[in-house]
Amino acid sequence: MDTTDRLTTRFEESRSHLQAVAYRMLGSQGEAEDAVQEAWIRLSRNDGDAVDNLKGWLTTVVARICLDMLRARKARREDALDVHDMSGLEDTNPLPDAGLGVADAVGPALLAVLDHLTPAERTAFVLHDFFDIPFRDIAPIIDRNEMATRQLASRARRRVRGADAIGEDRDRQEAVVTAFMTASREGNFDALIRLLHPDVVLRADEVAIKITSANKGKGAPQFADRLTGAAQVADMFKGKALGAQLAHVDGLAAMTWAPPGGKPAFVWCFTLTDGRITAIDVVMDQTTLREMDIRISDTPAP
Repeated sequence: MDTTDRLTTRFEESRSHLQAVAYRMLGSQGEAEDAVQEAWIRLSRNDGDAVDNLKGWLTTVVARICLDMLRARKARREDALDVHDMSGLEDTNPLPDAGLGVADAVGPALLAVLDHLTPAERTAFVLHDFFDIPFRDIAPIIDRNEMATRQLASRARRRVRGADAIGEDRDRQEAVVTAFMTASREGNFDALIRLLHPDVVLRADEVAIKITSANKGKGAPQFADRLTGAAQVADMFKGKALGAQLAHVDGLAAMTWAPPGGKPAFVWCFTLTDGRITAIDVVMDQTTLREMDIRISDTPAP
């Protein structure tokens, strides 16, 4: 078998996976096929035999092509593309259970929601939540650091959940976040523990880490890029959140802080599973905040 035939064979082994990636990113069968074909052209111009993980390399190439197409589509302000059935596609990386409640809804409903995400959000969300690609590998594709990439995916995930959630779920989320805010202000460690999942994860962006560190002497909580465990997170929030307000971020209950008459400077986004908090994302990066739909609740703070 010559080099071209060998390369063709290796490419065809990954075609169905690449088609699935491209379809989920673009929502159009025709454009997905174009993206995969462009990936083949780029591969044929490179020394494919020198690539150890060809499937991973091709996935990155397809993702970059799709990202460019999404950006061009947004720039042209095109109408949403028609959604086609993808039942014939082989999904070599099934959707992990990310608590989305949409694992079996990779069709018109979900794709319609994905069309409302920014190109970077959609790329981060699809590659991580559908294909389990690590954020460190996605970050270079969208030209962000790993933390920013994680937050983009988290924001996209909240939007998907928000679109799928019913009012009762939102009421329950708001009740949990309100209870957390009250327990934090009152310094009620036991109440915080009851609201937190034992393996809860607290994540903060780089801006939040730097600013809270600079204000340590003023009693600001000292965030880290990742803190795990209910006891540590409860201790972090005990006696805090004094100026926080209940808000809705991308449709879901959250906490925020803003100076009098000013725009939100902090946002705490919550992920809930079975009524307990499994993750808290602290966002203070102004670019990210501007992209969020933040609505401060009219309900008086507890």
